[in-house]
Amino acid sequence: MSLNKIIARSFSISSAAQQMVKPPVQVFGLEGRYATALYSAASKQKTLNNVEKDLLKFQGIIKQDQKLSEFVKNPSIKRKEKVEALKAISSKMSLSKETANMLSLLAENGRLAKLNTIINTFKILMAAGRGEVVCEVVTAKPLDADMRSKLEAALKGFLTKGQTILLTAKVDPAILGGMIVSVGDKYVDMSVASKIKRYSEVISSAA
Repeated sequence: MSLNKIIARSFSISSAAQQMVKPPVQVFGLEGRYATALYSAASKQKTLNNVEKDLLKFQGIIKQDQKLSEFVKNPSIKRKEKVEALKAISSKMSLSKETANMLSLLAENGRLAKLNTIINTFKILMAAGRGEVVCEVVTAKPLDADMRSKLEAALKGFLTKGQTILLTAKVDPAILGGMIVSVGDKYVDMSVASKIKRYSEVISSAA
């Protein structure tokens, strides 16, 4: 049985409604399959906005609550214990059935380590449904207002009619300089660290 069918069954979707709802954009990997299945289930139940709010809330709590974060990531805790704990947390937070089922399924399958990436992938699907294109820019130093404005103008060239840029900027001194840009499913590494690595590999291979 495919992962999508297993997830659909876990979301308690009737056999007559097993057909997956096609997402606005295609996402890949294990995270993409879970996010797509959740998107499909929530679409059929007309709870997409509620599920998105649930996931954002849960993601925020994990970032703030170190104990919960460690509990989610700890592989030594039995899956059954995690399932029961997440059911209790979901009930306490009044999460939608689709969100609660997803968390339980991830715990049951030992996939909770992928939760943050799955949530971010689901956010990409939701943004695409609204005509927003998720763009992430990583720089060694914070972007000033002028640079951000110029970057947004340049990125609009990747868009089609009716789409808007949803830009998030992150700082990572490890890239040394330049930037790493992700626009939807496109990825460009223009960092100094990446160039140094390539040069080092060329020099090593020539030695």
